[in-house]
Amino acid sequence: MSCFHPADFAEVAECVTAAAAKRTPLSITGLGSKAALGRPVKNAGRLDLSRLNDVTFYEPDELVFSALAGTPIETIETMLAKNVQELAFEPMSFAALYGTGPGTLGGCLMANLSGPRRIKAGAARDFVLGIKAVSGRGEAFKAGGRVVKNVTGYDLSRGLAGSFGTLAIATEVTLKVLPRGETSATLILTGLDPAPAVNALCAAMGAPADVSGAAHLPSYAAKTQGYSSSITALRLEGFAPSVAGRLDRLEAMLKDFALIARLDAPASQTLWRAIRDVEPLAYPREKIIWRISVAPTAGPKVAETVARACTAEALFDWSGGLVWLALDPCPGAAAGVIRQAVAENGGGHATLIRAPEEARATIPVFEPQPQGLAALSRRLKAAFDPYAILEPCRMWPEF
Repeated sequence: MSCFHPADFAEVAECVTAAAAKRTPLSITGLGSKAALGRPVKNAGRLDLSRLNDVTFYEPDELVFSALAGTPIETIETMLAKNVQELAFEPMSFAALYGTGPGTLGGCLMANLSGPRRIKAGAARDFVLGIKAVSGRGEAFKAGGRVVKNVTGYDLSRGLAGSFGTLAIATEVTLKVLPRGETSATLILTGLDPAPAVNALCAAMGAPADVSGAAHLPSYAAKTQGYSSSITALRLEGFAPSVAGRLDRLEAMLKDFALIARLDAPASQTLWRAIRDVEPLAYPREKIIWRISVAPTAGPKVAETVARACTAEALFDWSGGLVWLALDPCPGAAAGVIRQAVAENGGGHATLIRAPEEARATIPVFEPQPQGLAALSRRLKAAFDPYAILEPCRMWPEF
């Protein structure tokens, strides 16, 4: 396999132009933290962006920064913390699930990673202001800028989020950030089953409490975090007096659901980091991991349906709308059962996050697209990458 190590925007364009001329398929990597995500593909070339590692612009007073695609997320989070700021979409790390190291800014955007705070703040794509990238033709382009109101026509900066490098290669990204809350605390309801737990979470989300995290860990997941039974967690962030007052009101509202306890800031941060990175379901490594997005009240029903067909453990985030399932190895990774359960409970998306290569090669890793959407995806691929050299078949076997 040929490996390219470009050091700047121009060199990325040169590498892609050369690959396009020879029709050489490329795998796009940064630090390799998500190499096992998607269909297994052995391309003839690899474009390594790890040398594109630098913060090129940061204006704390304007809540905006720009960084090269290969810059580790940890580097950015450390920089922002010094100014009491944060990436509000709370990007997860795949270190626990895959046993890898930190991820990069480019990988975060291309996978559109968003953590527990997404229910309050939005997804990664919602914070993108601008992007510099290279198409599959080797053409360098940029979209957006450093201010919020900079988009006319198609919002290309955000449109590339979630494309997994199949349309273009991001080389530099500009994001808006938000001030970090002065403190955080978590309300814990103990002993609930998934359905009543989600009812409690939804009630809390509908209250004027400004909840920034709403998750349920059934007994299996909760025990990995030191609890003796299931826990239902609600996180509040902000100024200390505000957090304390909202905690009191939320506890009074939920006191009839279950026994309630509180976590202070350090314990709260530890728990939500584990939820963000799906640590309770990460081991043993032989477990197959699915990520399912449905309506919140459908989450417990989907998990229960799958559990009747095969051994499965669950973790519910986003007030029940994000379901992580850990399954024992089984034929077809239970794809048929899971996708049927999703369809029968209002629809949604199921993504196979962790499984052996042979499973990821033979079943759809990403949710199969309806005919119209698949046709649109093919047209986008042809427009951005006419020679099909950027991560071909990473998402879909046809392109």
